[in-house]
Amino acid sequence: MDQRKMMKLDCPLGNASLDCFLIEPGVSRGSVVICPGGGYDFCSLREADPVAHAFNRAGYHAFVLWYDCEEPPLGLEPARQLAWAVTELRRNADQWGVNPRKIAVCGFSAGAHLAGTLGALWQNDDLFTGSKAEERRPDALILSYPVVTAGKYANRQSFVNLAGADAAAQQNFSLETMVTEQMPPTFIWHTMDDDEVPVQNALLLSRALMAVNVPQELHLFQNGVHGLSLATADTSDLANGRVPDGHVAKWFTLASEWLTAVFSSRKQAR
Repeated sequence: MDQRKMMKLDCPLGNASLDCFLIEPGVSRGSVVICPGGGYDFCSLREADPVAHAFNRAGYHAFVLWYDCEEPPLGLEPARQLAWAVTELRRNADQWGVNPRKIAVCGFSAGAHLAGTLGALWQNDDLFTGSKAEERRPDALILSYPVVTAGKYANRQSFVNLAGADAAAQQNFSLETMVTEQMPPTFIWHTMDDDEVPVQNALLLSRALMAVNVPQELHLFQNGVHGLSLATADTSDLANGRVPDGHVAKWFTLASEWLTAVFSSRKQAR
């Protein structure tokens, strides 16, 4: 399938930008906005272009958001930048071949926290200006080894980068406390061996989603360190134990199948 990095768009908020990987020809199809991880300190290259190419091969337009990690505490600025990205897809839907009712956000680690934050807060017009709520709402979320809680099982530096050293301020970004019934359908995967972002993060989020009846799918893999990305050879990081793992790599097929089902259903509340 022909694919290409068509363009880069600069975000009017901060120093963020959006790389666009569109499948040719530009027929209307589903799209995925990718938020790399990096503890809100940087955006991981391993969780960016390789993931975009994988979604292209699966039949989706793909977009990588390089959200701003400069000058912490960042507050909600990354979430506003993600809201801008989703809005841009809808406003350029005809030109780019984007189906405006089939836009997912896929995040990794801190990028998954970012995706989940927009998923939880998209309807809040006080937080996001310059767009309508329905323009910035993700239709689905794919969260890979997500940073979730600012509590006992926190990846603490992520919350320091968001809110500073004050523990009470960090709690304002604890994702499991933000969840409402307006959250989009959500796919979550994690590994039990993760010692950077403990698996309890995924479990806390899953329980919060269950409590308000948000459709979800959760997959836990027994083995695997944090930050595996696609868990394939092209996303390996041998120095840090991130080796290819054919079993864990199945998360992408599972997520793609789930996303196809979500996009085909159209029973989601709009």
